[in-house]
Amino acid sequence: MRAEKKKTKKKRTWVKVTLITLGILLLAAGVYTFMVYNSFNDAVSNMHEETNREVSSKRTEKVSLKKKTPFSVLLLGVDAKSGNSGRSDTMIVLTVNPILESIKMVSIPRDTRTEIVGRGTMDKINHAFAFGGAEMAIDTVENFLDIPIDYYVKVNMEGFADIVDAVGGVTVVNDLDFSYDGFHFAKGTIELSGKEALAYSRMRKQDPQGDFGRQKRQRQIIQAVIKEGASLSTLRNYDDIFDALGENVKTDISFSQMVSIQQNYKEAAKSLEQIQVEGSGTRIDGIYYYAVSDEYRSELQNTLKKHLQIAE
Repeated sequence: MRAEKKKTKKKRTWVKVTLITLGILLLAAGVYTFMVYNSFNDAVSNMHEETNREVSSKRTEKVSLKKKTPFSVLLLGVDAKSGNSGRSDTMIVLTVNPILESIKMVSIPRDTRTEIVGRGTMDKINHAFAFGGAEMAIDTVENFLDIPIDYYVKVNMEGFADIVDAVGGVTVVNDLDFSYDGFHFAKGTIELSGKEALAYSRMRKQDPQGDFGRQKRQRQIIQAVIKEGASLSTLRNYDDIFDALGENVKTDISFSQMVSIQQNYKEAAKSLEQIQVEGSGTRIDGIYYYAVSDEYRSELQNTLKKHLQIAE
């Protein structure tokens, strides 16, 4: 009888210890989550940049993130040393559709000849940012693709190295052996630090594909950063990651919108299709341009409209 009481007492003690331990772990997890949440909120506050743009004229209704409306984002890679007078050498449009569970990533060559909206001139598409900042770049890309650009993200390419380092570096599969900016990049799977990733994504002249090869490497780095940033192993570095984002990224996406996207658009990440705008090089008055045919452009526009579920 006494032995049974002793056994029961031990069980109760272990139950108490287990519950107390569990409670401490839950409390610690809650505090940690709260710290991450606040840190991310602060970073997004630093990142947030308002524009004077209203809802795109190419939309009949405003995007509802709660209703999982497919949306688009323009990613601009800019040299911050030039400020707003710089050119956006990287222009990538993402169309995100959680219903179709897919994302399309469209790379627009920087030399693409098109109308610069707001100036009424035909010029290289990357000049739009130099002439009128993010707003003119957005308007020009909207006109070129004939789809709404709902949000934009502007990245300081010089500071992009800090973002790569903050996630612990990235791993990519390199298909071209080359050296650039003091670094050598062998063929095959390679690991890159921030400075290496920046050099890797900038090389153009040694690549037989020219700017297309560079854009491919830029997409590789972006995808690798997203993959690393989403992994659990990077959570311990959240302060570094959020600091790097806050200092080098500007966007018109608010904190609450980011939370909604994270909650409602996870399915879209299941499939990512990369699209390279097709065209050919030409010279006009001695200046090199990348010319895109009306036929191909119309085909691309229809593809993106269908993905955004917008009537053609």
